[in-house]
Amino acid sequence: MKRHFVWDLPTRVFHWTLVVLVGVSFTTGLMGGFNIMDYHTLSGYGILSLVIFRILWGVIGNYHARFTSFVKGPRTTIDYAKQLLANHQQPSTGHNPLGALSILTMLAVLLIQAGSGLFANDDILLEGPLVHLVSDRTSGQLTSIHETVPWIIAGLVILHLSALAYHVIVRGENLLLPMLTGWRYSASSNNKASNPWFRGLLAFGVVALGVYALVNYV
Repeated sequence: MKRHFVWDLPTRVFHWTLVVLVGVSFTTGLMGGFNIMDYHTLSGYGILSLVIFRILWGVIGNYHARFTSFVKGPRTTIDYAKQLLANHQQPSTGHNPLGALSILTMLAVLLIQAGSGLFANDDILLEGPLVHLVSDRTSGQLTSIHETVPWIIAGLVILHLSALAYHVIVRGENLLLPMLTGWRYSASSNNKASNPWFRGLLAFGVVALGVYALVNYV
């Protein structure tokens, strides 16, 4: 087992900031109230910015952050799952195929949730910044989606935590520490990771400005 630098700073900041904002959005959404929903709206903008950034970072980020490095086909994913259950699979340096499936699903669901919130309304005080672009019927449908998807997200979070627990308890792999430090032990000889933090800062800045313009000027 060798120690490899895997997760660059932008990937780690994205991960933990997303954890916080999803928690804020879920809590404020349940609490309701006009002032509370202001925080809900802001956290939604933050989540939308983070998800778009992660999609972009999956193309221009460091080796292990790029989708091409960890997104595999169905056959590879199924074979990996079989080996994992049989405890024959060595720890992956970056995301494993099942982790890739989890990431893609979570990004898609969060994008739907944040995107639908832009067009949602409660017919009383609150409405998304782009609600004027769609009909009342479409806004109502998107509002229903926005109210349902959080429970799907909660299920995905529980599944994610269960997978982490499995890796810690059954396989003896701590997957949380590498996402804090960037370093991970694995048997792989692959050491292609870099830490392009300035590129990540610039990319997120561009995305955040784009989201700001979208919700304020469209």
